[in-house]
Amino acid sequence: MIYILEGNRTPPGVIYQIDASDPEQSQLTYSCTPVSESFTVSQTGTISSTKEFDFERDPHTYVLNITVTDRLGLSTTRTVIVNIINTNDETPYFTTKERVYRIPEETSPGTVVANITAKDPDGEGIVSTLVYSISPPNMHFSINPFTGVIYVAMRIDRDAAPLRLHPNISLVIHVEDNPSGGQTNEMEITVIIEDLNDNPPECSFYNFRLEVYETATTGTLLLDLRDHCQDIDVEPSNNEFNFTGLSGLGSNKFTLNPSGSGRIVLIGDLDFENPDNLAVEEYTLTAVVQDIAQPYYTNNIYIYIKITPVNEFFPVFNSPSYVFNVSEITRAGSSIGEVSATDKDLPFTGITYSIVAGGGTLSYTNIFWIDPNEGNLEIIATLDYETTQRYILTVQASDTEKLATVSVTINVLEVNDEKPVCSANTYSLAIPVDLAVGTNIEGFRIECVDRDSSPRSLRYFINSGNVNNHFTFSPSAGSNISQLILASRFDYDSGLDTVWDYRLRVYITDDNLLSGSNRATALIETGTVTLSIRVIPNPTTTTTTTPAITLLIRTENVYSESAWYVPFLISVGSMLLLGLLGYLSFLLAKYIRTYCPPKPKADKRPLKNTPEKKKVKKEEVWEMTKINTVFDGEARDPVTGKMYEYNSKSGARRWKDTKELVEPGIKDPLAQVISTAPANSSEGKDRTGTPSKQEAGTTGRELAAENNMAAKPSEGKAETSSQDSLKLYKPKDGAGGKGSSSPGRSPVPSPKIYPQLQPKPALKNVV
Repeated sequence: MIYILEGNRTPPGVIYQIDASDPEQSQLTYSCTPVSESFTVSQTGTISSTKEFDFERDPHTYVLNITVTDRLGLSTTRTVIVNIINTNDETPYFTTKERVYRIPEETSPGTVVANITAKDPDGEGIVSTLVYSISPPNMHFSINPFTGVIYVAMRIDRDAAPLRLHPNISLVIHVEDNPSGGQTNEMEITVIIEDLNDNPPECSFYNFRLEVYETATTGTLLLDLRDHCQDIDVEPSNNEFNFTGLSGLGSNKFTLNPSGSGRIVLIGDLDFENPDNLAVEEYTLTAVVQDIAQPYYTNNIYIYIKITPVNEFFPVFNSPSYVFNVSEITRAGSSIGEVSATDKDLPFTGITYSIVAGGGTLSYTNIFWIDPNEGNLEIIATLDYETTQRYILTVQASDTEKLATVSVTINVLEVNDEKPVCSANTYSLAIPVDLAVGTNIEGFRIECVDRDSSPRSLRYFINSGNVNNHFTFSPSAGSNISQLILASRFDYDSGLDTVWDYRLRVYITDDNLLSGSNRATALIETGTVTLSIRVIPNPTTTTTTTPAITLLIRTENVYSESAWYVPFLISVGSMLLLGLLGYLSFLLAKYIRTYCPPKPKADKRPLKNTPEKKKVKKEEVWEMTKINTVFDGEARDPVTGKMYEYNSKSGARRWKDTKELVEPGIKDPLAQVISTAPANSSEGKDRTGTPSKQEAGTTGRELAAENNMAAKPSEGKAETSSQDSLKLYKPKDGAGGKGSSSPGRSPVPSPKIYPQLQPKPALKNVV
């Protein structure tokens, strides 16, 4: 008989070894009949399974006939019975399909809400007891752990918080097939609590005392009962009511206007001096407040009206007490609520509000401030739930004659505004490369404290640096102390791991999620811890790392908001530096413009504005010997500012850029000019017999200059368009023709600009 477990607890492989012997010491062989697909028998007698068995699907018992045979063919057979043992490996499942249930509020405890059923597929062979539970437990419902029947555990009030805003209750049903630990399953159901008209209308007072001036006019509203009554039922029609049955002594002087509204209005005359009045000083009225829906709950209200000519009415707060809930992170200056009081005295003199007691701590005399005219309460200092959870104030209302006070309770609501704080922010650890998996690394543990959270709300996880997930924390949640555990071994030999220095950044969150309606506004605060872990290799371990120096630089921002002068000084210094650079640039540009002027362009303007005269019709023949003039000096013209070159011996000049002569009248001693006599006796004269300006302005120096310019025709341009140009007449058969200027002709400076260069009277005979 062989017994094996179903499932992965018995993987395919050897399950039994048959032992047989032969008295003749013959070699034995083994075989199995019939041949089974689930088992194999080797010739050496090893029985092996070929699969994992499922007790719920496969046969529970297998019969194997094992035959052992020697070399002579002699054999014997024995039976091996393999029994499959059932294990608890199947998850129970729910057979209940319904997920939503409705029950009215105020259902009696013990009432059945739902019957949850489940089944366990494991079946026979296992003592399977299904156990039901509600996780997490709910105070309104309980469940029979063995039958799955859900009962009402306590009174359910739909009109009270939190069911008033959230009438749907979610229950997570947990089923387990073994009380000592087994397979589990869960399902969620929703129970909707329906509203009933189970509350009568309630008023803050059922006895009202009023004082009315005897001079009160008809139609005066004495009291509005609706301001003092309410029905706490949630659904419409269940929370609606009206007022009826105004009766009693003097009811003929008062009425509900409009009918059913609860507004008690004066309709009679209360004047004591009126002889028709019975001088009644007090009237007693009875009103009935009644639901408009079944079962029509009612309550009686008694109103006592005192008629007096004296101002005796006290301010009355709209509520006997006030309760305000304020979050601890509410900023100073925020409004938290309003108290209001009324005064029946006529004429109304106004009410002033003030805080006469409460609202102080050891650090602050007053935590709260009230608007004296509006009654609005504000916070003037910060709140801290961990220091004070509740403040009780006494607020006073005054009409200058009478005072009224009311108790104001301010509940400070807790907010998860504190981060988990651990014993240190950074740690350095070292571990050997062959450290066993599951070992607590150097006994290291994190111990954290959170002022506004329980230790069970803390969670630990490694945010970065955990290469190949070698490290983990245990426990990862539910405790304020957690140990660092090696989760997997290092493998540097195969190249899977290459990092020897780990820097882990650990986040600790408090997961302080509030329940109920506050869940959506809950905060999660996070603390951080940095771990530096160095893996120490074995002496035989070869590390493929390049020798280097690792420089770790830690930058910490130490700037404080109080150090406002730092950015101010930086800004002022930057502005001064920019201004200095701009000023230096201006000085540099000015220096360049003064001492390094730009290259001037050729001056196209004529230097002498001489009106053009009529050309002489007589022909003149000139013969010139052209000798190059050497310009061995240069200077700047004081009028135009342009540079010119000059010959230190002859005084000949020309512009440095355009190579144009500026003083054609300067005589060059090296020039020899030979001229023929005029063709007639009127040579050198115009028609009137006077010498022409052409002749008068032409001297030996001019001719010498022309000789020089003719030697280099490319260095000058002919000027023919200006009246200041100096013109020479050539023979009719010359290259230029009559009236055309020769190449290289340079303008002559005006006598007004260059008085020292004015042409001298022309010589009649020039040698």
